Amino acid sequence: MKEKTKNKIRRRRDITVYIVLRAFVIFTLVMQIIHRNFENVFLCVLTLILLLLPIIIDHTFNIKLPTVLETIIFIFIFAAEILGEVYNFYGHIKNWDTILHTINGFLCAAIGFSLVDILNQSSVVRDKLSPFFVALVAFCVSMTIGVLWEFAEFGADNFLKTDMQKDSIVTEISSVNLNPEKLNKSVVLDNIQKTEIYNIDDDGKEKVTTIENGYLDIGLIDTMEDLFVNFIGAVVFSILGFLYIENRDKYKFAENFMPTKKTPEEIEISKKEYEEFINSRKNKRKKGKQATQGD
Repeated sequence: MKEKTKNKIRRRRDITVYIVLRAFVIFTLVMQIIHRNFENVFLCVLTLILLLLPIIIDHTFNIKLPTVLETIIFIFIFAAEILGEVYNFYGHIKNWDTILHTINGFLCAAIGFSLVDILNQSSVVRDKLSPFFVALVAFCVSMTIGVLWEFAEFGADNFLKTDMQKDSIVTEISSVNLNPEKLNKSVVLDNIQKTEIYNIDDDGKEKVTTIENGYLDIGLIDTMEDLFVNFIGAVVFSILGFLYIENRDKYKFAENFMPTKKTPEEIEISKKEYEEFINSRKNKRKKGKQATQGD
């Protein structure tokens, strides 16, 4: 009974986090519509859809997401899309992007690890995989997702003219293209004070853009930093997962980050909770209609 009570309390906290974040996103959506910023309106709608994913996974695929993991996912989506993009935390807070990519590496490794661990414990697999191999697969899953995301950022920047790969100002570059003799030997330019870019605008006039305090690196440093911190997050959970398989009781806290397959009893409980939620929504709508008709 105590465990059931704890689960209910955790579930209520999880739902509270979801409702608060959703309400804030809706408020932001309304404000962006008022200001006619339709790019941010799209991001708000996308965030509302993404916030539903954990719930859809839970009820559609009968995958149990631990409360801690589900809460982190909710906050991560909100932090990346609303705080990061709409309120420009990427620009205002220096390491915001780095923090999110580190968490992403950790979470993706946890999810990849869980899927392999579930398969490893099933009767489908005849030869059980070693803890090291399971951890290695988790690491590879996390890094693959990180690389694919960088591909998406690169594609958006090139075709949609966004700046998802945030540019950096550098004061030193080395390039073989600057070699006057066209040799395969890099020329180093250091202590760069400013860069001037000349281009022709739509009216055919020459335009000069001056970049103070250095040279503009277009996304390479950001991409490599993102992949590196993704690597760190993936390594941390892969090691934790390895230790967990070796001694599940000692490292039981790792289960807070690992999705698991629902038992038949948990599936029935989820169905009842979902039916109760749907019925409560219907009752609220009926009361609302009755109140409106009464007026």
